Amino acid sequence: MKNDKLTRRQLLGATVLGLPAIPVVVETAFAQAKPAAPAAGALPMLSPTEPAAKALGYVEDTTKVDAKANPNHKNTQHCGNCLQWVDKNRKAPASKCNLFPGKMVKGTGWCKVWVQAPGVA
Repeated sequence: MKNDKLTRRQLLGATVLGLPAIPVVVETAFAQAKPAAPAAGALPMLSPTEPAAKALGYVEDTTKVDAKANPNHKNTQHCGNCLQWVDKNRKAPASKCNLFPGKMVKGTGWCKVWVQAPGVA
């Protein structure tokens, strides 16, 4: 009889392969009429009340994450040490995020898609 269950390795592989698609899905799902592009360095901050931010559980302060809703969250997880953080300066107060195109996120922020950046504490 054939085993129809996914192995842990197959599930992890499928999950990792799907990660690059998240920004496209988020942008497509919440696409709105885009205003003219702001001047360089003048991107607006992401508001936790925006639809994309709500969908991914974004908060501006990682210490204020709802522990019941996010039991795996740790206060050491924040945007500044996430794989999606764009700025090379991991201690910058804000940066672009690959998940929220056209917006800046706070370094102290957090969302449900947080993944530890390689080589970053």
